[in-house]
Amino acid sequence: MIVQACINGARRSDFHPRIPLTIDAMIREATASVAAGAAEIHVHPRGADGKESLAAVDDTVAAIRRVCPGTLIGVSTGAWIEGDPKRTRHAIGQWRVLPDYASVNLSEADAPDVMQLLRQKGVGIEVGLASVADAERYVSLDNHERVFRVLVELDDEQDLQRACHIRDGIIEVLERRRLLRPVLLHGFENTVWPFVRSARERGYSTRVGLEDGKHLPDGTIAGDNAALVAAAVTIFRG
Repeated sequence: MIVQACINGARRSDFHPRIPLTIDAMIREATASVAAGAAEIHVHPRGADGKESLAAVDDTVAAIRRVCPGTLIGVSTGAWIEGDPKRTRHAIGQWRVLPDYASVNLSEADAPDVMQLLRQKGVGIEVGLASVADAERYVSLDNHERVFRVLVELDDEQDLQRACHIRDGIIEVLERRRLLRPVLLHGFENTVWPFVRSARERGYSTRVGLEDGKHLPDGTIAGDNAALVAAAVTIFRG
């Protein structure tokens, strides 16, 4: 059970004053998050124009690794980043400074090919499941056990009861196939803290950070990513 810090995601600069969109800002937020108890950093690298970019992975991962030695660093491969499957695969193929793992969304058509490419590169796979259909697709894939972790993430569902129903359905699929891979459970906005508590109760890992939401458990706005991490760590140690 670990707490991962997701420090920026696809958020825009107006989401929070401390959203890190430059390498220097990502270094700052990653360092502070690790000091607050984060065991891993999940980051969406940005180009010079501030937009998400898979071409920026080398410089970003290298910079964070220098200041957070020994901390696992993961990135996203979301289809929206490059906007085209061929460009996505080409950019991943050009990586020279490899992240420890990369998230792959099973809702995306090209997910199996991206997973195969990551295996060839020697990058761990954090497979993202947002629906029961995603889970069923995942367990039907050849070599589906060859992943670093299963990520149960319900970004699109803000009704807690429905989100819990989907979560349980995904877990049921995994358990039915007796899939023995680590699970990280996280929510988004309204479901962040209920899912942090659920992860603790079930023995799963979790993540928090400005990618998923800016509010602390008491409803106030967090000062930065580190404050969100510290709150999650407190729940996990409680």
